[in-house]
Amino acid sequence: IASCTPAAPMDDPPRNVDLSLDNPCGYAEVRRRELRPWLRELVEELAPESTSFAVRFTSDREMRRLTHGYRGKDKSTDVLSFPGGATHEGHHLGDVVIAVPTARRQAAERGHDVERELRTLLLHAVLHCLGYDHETDDGTMERLERRLRRQWLRRNRVH
Repeated sequence: IASCTPAAPMDDPPRNVDLSLDNPCGYAEVRRRELRPWLRELVEELAPESTSFAVRFTSDREMRRLTHGYRGKDKSTDVLSFPGGATHEGHHLGDVVIAVPTARRQAAERGHDVERELRTLLLHAVLHCLGYDHETDDGTMERLERRLRRQWLRRNRVH
């Protein structure tokens, strides 16, 4: 009978993802103090190799300009994701832009508050930065996102 020794506790110090949450328009619904720990935990679980992630909360006007410039579509959208890559400091998960006025409208249409909508869009964006694409896959991203919404939007309820 082989003897087993218990695994040694992990000695790695806790690591924090460097999060940049930019709110240049000063939207009141963007409560960084509440979003930051939730987003840090989400990124650390879904992308443990990532050392940084950036989010910009913006207007519909800026989002329309960005959508036109990067996707060639002359319209606004709720979220744009730009996957990152290796940096001198580690691995940058990506950059995300969220149109807060669009998130407001979507929250009202869906019957929940804006903070929950922002979290929903952040989860969606993280999946895009990880390489998932609902426009080209066979439903993989949608199924994963549905499962993660149950986990991340219920476990961390937004009231």
